[in-house]
Amino acid sequence: MISKKDLVIITHLRKNCRETLTDMAKKSRIPISTIYEKIKRNEDRLIRKHTCLVDFTKLGFNTRAKIAIQANISHKKDLTDFLLKHQNINSIFKINNGYDYLIEGVFKNMVDLENFLETLQTKFKIKKQETYFIIDDIKREAFMSDPSTLDLVLT
Repeated sequence: MISKKDLVIITHLRKNCRETLTDMAKKSRIPISTIYEKIKRNEDRLIRKHTCLVDFTKLGFNTRAKIAIQANISHKKDLTDFLLKHQNINSIFKINNGYDYLIEGVFKNMVDLENFLETLQTKFKIKKQETYFIIDDIKREAFMSDPSTLDLVLT
């Protein structure tokens, strides 16, 4: 079982993983050495990856979409390999309810997205797909990022 201290540290990392251990210790009242040890111990157990969230539009990628895909069973392996290697695919999720994957793609423009979707249809004989354009991020990666709400999350 994970300790309350571990969870408090995780919430601070989720909120701002670049926060100094000193600032984290002041806010949480956990000694710096304890925070350091707990982070190191949890890097293989709980922490999957240290990363940053990017505003892709400021880099010229103005089209983002979530695409639900029902794959042709005979092309499923090749489709998975294609999606894993494709430079415009940000995330891939295995899902249910009639679909196999939910992918998030980031593209410079609508033409690039349409070309990608055409490639999926022609190369992998997709049975069914639905595309949802992401207009704006309203809330992102906020779960367990506020130590003051930790008790509410755990109950």
